[in-house]
Amino acid sequence: MSQTCWSEYKPGRTFPGVVGRTTDESTPAWPQPVRALPDAPNVLMIVLDDTGYGQLGCYGSPIETPSLDALAAGGLLYSNMHTTALCSPSRSGVVTGRNHHANGMASITELATGYPGYNGQIPFENGMLSEMLLQHGYNTYMVGKWHLMPSEQESAAGPYDRWPLGRGFERFYGFLGGDTSQWYPDLVYDNHQVEQPSTPEEGYHLTEDLTDRAMSFITDAKQVAPDKPFYLHFCPGATHAPHHVPKEWADRYRGKFDDGWEAYRERTFARQKQLGIVPQDAQISPPDPDVPVWESLSPDARRLAARMMEVYAGFLSHTDRHIGRLMAFLKEIGELDNTLIMVVSDNGASAEGGATGTTNELQFFNNAPESLEESLARIDEIGGPETFNHYPWGCSSAGNTPFRRWKRETYRGGVSDPFLVHWPAGIQARGEIRDQFAHIIDMVPTVLDVLGIEPPATIRGVTQSPLHGVSFAQTFDDAAAPTRHRTQYYEMFGHRAIDHNGWRAVCPWPGPSFVEAGKPFGTPITMTDLDDLDAHHWELYHVAEDVAETRNLAQEHRGKLIEMIALWYVEAGKYNVLPIDGSALERLMLERPQITAARTSYTLRPDTQVLSAAVAPRVLNRPHSLTAEVEIPPGGAEGVLLAELPGVQPHHPPDPRLGTRPARPARRSGQRPLLPRRLTAGTRIATSPATAKFGSSEGR
Repeated sequence: MSQTCWSEYKPGRTFPGVVGRTTDESTPAWPQPVRALPDAPNVLMIVLDDTGYGQLGCYGSPIETPSLDALAAGGLLYSNMHTTALCSPSRSGVVTGRNHHANGMASITELATGYPGYNGQIPFENGMLSEMLLQHGYNTYMVGKWHLMPSEQESAAGPYDRWPLGRGFERFYGFLGGDTSQWYPDLVYDNHQVEQPSTPEEGYHLTEDLTDRAMSFITDAKQVAPDKPFYLHFCPGATHAPHHVPKEWADRYRGKFDDGWEAYRERTFARQKQLGIVPQDAQISPPDPDVPVWESLSPDARRLAARMMEVYAGFLSHTDRHIGRLMAFLKEIGELDNTLIMVVSDNGASAEGGATGTTNELQFFNNAPESLEESLARIDEIGGPETFNHYPWGCSSAGNTPFRRWKRETYRGGVSDPFLVHWPAGIQARGEIRDQFAHIIDMVPTVLDVLGIEPPATIRGVTQSPLHGVSFAQTFDDAAAPTRHRTQYYEMFGHRAIDHNGWRAVCPWPGPSFVEAGKPFGTPITMTDLDDLDAHHWELYHVAEDVAETRNLAQEHRGKLIEMIALWYVEAGKYNVLPIDGSALERLMLERPQITAARTSYTLRPDTQVLSAAVAPRVLNRPHSLTAEVEIPPGGAEGVLLAELPGVQPHHPPDPRLGTRPARPARRSGQRPLLPRRLTAGTRIATSPATAKFGSSEGR
């Protein structure tokens, strides 16, 4: 491009040109466009879902992940990264650099309550990286799972200010909730729902679709402004349940897990020592009391669990394949070397499949056990469009090797996760391990640090809060650099922990395991419970020497434990952690403020957006009537007028030791399964519109 022949000035500054009575006696000047610095790196964050510490190949797993392994080999593998133990809370920290309670994200958005740390609404003073980089000339793209706004706002009525496009992302393609079918996803493009471009029979899978869309977003901008950097926040639904994958990918692992979860743990732990990910003198966490010994299972139960693990492994390898496609694309367009890539999981492997696994994830929340015989009858369907499957606890425990427990709990199995950094143009080290303590809230400060950007004082007129994380950029080329993050608290469903200078205190709720506690997950905490917990049930580990929390030193170092408990309460006071809430079902059933007043009737029309459960008519456990007005052609017709698939129907507290009964997906237009938590009105049986009306004797 030739040298510019015009004058520019920064917006807000005095106009430097000349304004005369006519243009021939005037001199123009233009407001300066926002431009990134020359050679500014792209930023790519890949956030995996429910992927445990011991599930990537580069972390010792037998599951093949060559694309992610290549990123580790060409960059850095961090062995001491931490999350919050749950998806929405972790993801809020990844994009804001602030702790999850300070983001109002104590839990997933569906469990919001009326306290500042729990309301599910990320304050606008906690700006997102997308909003920050937008001010510095970056294109910003969000692709995949969002799950960072109140469920009540996931409708065409908005408000849209907490949707991705309202929080600094210029383009969005993905889904707004916590999970979705990989075969028939709930897709949103920018601010509106869209149908998927093809069917599973035509080869459709969500991960491939998301990858294609990410590449198209980048291509669209690069062909116009090839030097303009981008920030891509890439969040596939994998490997959250449902574990959906083409059968041939699952079949690659046929027989690979027949020796059980104990064998998986042993092989993975040995490999982790060999790779240097854990110290040579490390001890693996003891067998979990909630996980049955593999050999104690019947042959049929072992066959079912092994197949569920094969499907999960295929799902992860399939995801890795498409991450590889994205890397190949960046290399092809000459952007790979100057792209700062960070790969992280939002929490440890998930135990939401129950002790036996399930062909329908929602069974876990409905206290409706599925028998072994029922599961086996569907074993060949697992991973396909007719199931919403999740593997059993033993697979979760194995996936978090060498740590104890899993997602939703603050032992290291829930909060210690894989983390990779790759940036050839900015990092000289290749294939090295970094063992400095880090937390996901450190990712934003690190990006800003390497880009030479100060955290903004304001975003769109809103004064910004300080970042809570600290940069770990000093570790990129210095393996011996000390960590700058010395203290980190955790709280999830009343399960608490704190890390401080190599020590770790944990207060499990309802107990170290469900068997030992005699109580299920989601048991509320009373003041009596809390007094007893603080007096008697905190555990202490010197994780600098005992990475897997195998030696409880609470009795030997009582003074240190008291110091750690006091420090937890200091951090809790800083970041809106109180009041401590161990409940799950109660939060789920809580009535929340709506954008409209309580109603007793709804009119649903065809060809409108699908409604989430948060805004759909609440007909559960209350008298109601439904009237459908249709015109049937002379020759007759058949099809679906209205489909409602509720998510959780909590009649009794869910027991995490129970599986649940499958509900086959309903069909729309004779071919498309409707997903849980969706309600849609429409007709496929007449050429004229149909209208569905709900009436209720109670307000919402």
